[in-house]
Amino acid sequence: MGKKPDFFQVAVRVGQQATRTAPPEEPKALPPKAAAGRKGGLKGGKARAEKMTAEERSAASKKAALARWKATE
Repeated sequence: MGKKPDFFQVAVRVGQQATRTAPPEEPKALPPKAAAGRKGGLKGGKARAEKMTAEERSAASKKAALARWKATE
């Protein structure tokens, strides 16, 4: 945990919340396993596309488009 805020920091935050001018909350850090999964997921699609042939990429994109438009009907 961090250092406890002093009286003036608390007063400023209360005033901001009362006037609805509070800055957005900072996003919390992901747990280590979730961060590792996200890291792998960010590069997974690109790596998969590089390994596929043009025909395989075309088939995958057609399948995705059909699934996308079938879901909206």
